[in-house]
Formats: sequence, C-alpha cells, structure tokens
Amino acid sequence: MNVLSLFDGMSCGQIALRNLDVKVDNYYASEIDKYAIQIAKKNFPNTIHLGDVIQIPSSVFGANGFNTKIDLVMGGSPCQGFSRAGKNLNFDDPRSKLFFEFVRLVKELKPKYFLLENVKMTKEHRDTISKFLGVEPIYIDSALVSAQTRKRYYWTNIPYIFGPINQHITLRDIIQTEGELKNSEVDERMVTKLGKAYCLTARYDGAVWWNSIERSQRTMIRIEDKVVFPEATKKGYAEAGVGEGLDLSYPNSTTRRGRALKDKAHCLTTISPSQGIINEKYNWRKLTPIECERLQTVPDNYTEGVSNAQRYKMLGNGWTVKVIEHILKNMEI
Repeated sequence: MNVLSLFDGMSCGQIALRNLDVKVDNYYASEIDKYAIQIAKKNFPNTIHLGDVIQIPSSVFGANGFNTKIDLVMGGSPCQGFSRAGKNLNFDDPRSKLFFEFVRLVKELKPKYFLLENVKMTKEHRDTISKFLGVEPIYIDSALVSAQTRKRYYWTNIPYIFGPINQHITLRDIIQTEGELKNSEVDERMVTKLGKAYCLTARYDGAVWWNSIERSQRTMIRIEDKVVFPEATKKGYAEAGVGEGLDLSYPNSTTRRGRALKDKAHCLTTISPSQGIINEKYNWRKLTPIECERLQTVPDNYTEGVSNAQRYKMLGNGWTVKVIEHILKNMEI
C-alpha cells in the first residue's frame, strides 16, 4: 500500500497502520513543523517527507516522479479557522484554506481511499466539506477509546464505519505512578503546594500563585480526602480525589464550569496543559508528556527527543490513534 499523509504532524496515521499490521510500501508525508518531522523520522525512518502541501504537484507521483499509485490519502487539515474555540473565521482563515489542498490531491490522485479529520464546527461548514468530498462525516468522541474527551468529525469513503465500543478508560488508567515519574517530567514548577494553585503559562516560563485566604474564590484546599475548588455552579464548588483530574484553564474566570475531571481529561490543546491530576499527597500536578501520549493512545515516549513544550504541542495537534485504527481497519487491501 502507498500512502500520502497530508499535514502529517508526528505521523499518528503511521502508528495506526503499524498497529493494524498493514504493509506500507511507501509512506509520503507533507509536514512543515521541524520538530514533528524529527519525531516522525525517529520512529519511522523510511518516511518520505515532501514538505509544504502547497508545493506538492500530483505529478510528483507520476512517471517522471516516484511512479507510484497512491492508495490512501489521509490528513487532518489545520482546524483553527473551524474550531469554536478559535475566531470562527472558517474558510476565510488561511489555515483552513489548506483543506482545499487535500481536496485537490484527492481529486487528482484518485486514491482508493481517503480520510479527513477535523473539529466540531457549524453545520454550514460541515456541509461544505461534505459537498467537496462527496461523503457525510462520521462523528466520534475519543472518550470511547481513551481517557480524553476529543470530539471530531471524520470524512472517509472507507465502508462500514460504526462508532467504536466504549472501553471505559479513565484518567486513573493512564496516569503515571509516583514511582514512574522522572525528575525531567515533574518538578516543583509543575506541582501545587496545598492551599495554593498554580497556573501554567502558554510558554511554561513562570507561575502565578494565589493567596489561599484573601483570594479564596480562586484557590483550592484540601478537606479530608478531597481537594475542593470553586466552580460556577449552584453548589459553588467541585471536588476531586486522588487520581482524579482538575482543569485550571482560565483560572480567573468566575463563570467556568467543568473544572473537575472525574474520569476523562478535556481535549488536549497545543500549549503546555493546565490540566492535571491530584496525586497521592493531595497536591495538583500537571499531566506529563507520557500521560498526554496515553490520552492520544500513542506509545509511551514516542515524542521523546524534543522539548516538553514541543511534545505537548504535537500531541495537541495529533490524532487519537485508536480512533484512526478503528476507521482504517475496514479497508480492503
């Protein structure tokens, strides 16, 4: 099988194909992030990187190029213009326009199969994508196969796709024990001390500490075997115990809900996460890169070799591998 992966990132699609024991003759990848390319090459040294998708003519696979018939085109085009968490620029966003490069290559290469992933978006823009690709999307939440809530749409012509069976995986199943943690993964900057809360900045270059008495609205405290913290609900607070999670995104918000992560982490993003768990000492610590790999069902230490900031970024941009496996397993090869 010959595969063209657009917006390949750290090559999650290649992990899925390997897990399925699919024989890949040639794996061509379009990616521009040097750190993602580095990790893909580390794990899959035979990957043929082609650079920017805009610079890839379909003729590169013809008689005067690789002389290869592409069997599968897959990719998750940049989603910032579609995401409800973004500015909702949609197809006017230059990053979202890269979707049309996916359409171009699918139409010109005519692969047997294609797979496109993207975020939740308005019905109008979802329908636009469906019109160009000629198929309706499949909606799958990664929570069915991992400990992360990650709601995505998948457009594909691979037949007989049904949602995966719920495997009931929780945060407790993926967190590293204190004995597993390495000093390089968790240090004092990543852990709260009882009675104070720590907010990671996007660049992970400092900490914001809040006084636990004078500004109690913004703090969390231990009461017996629970950590209690404010939340904009009728009760006014939420609780988390050992092995449960806590999301400190938007720490200054007085209307934020859903801070308690009982079973599932929130969707990973591209910045250093402000999601974490309550450890055995009833302190809060942020999720480690390995735990984020497990949330994306990526092998442990797959992203090792670059800075933690880059690991978090590529994992936030990546796919949940088990979801991709579930879809690709229905190909007739």
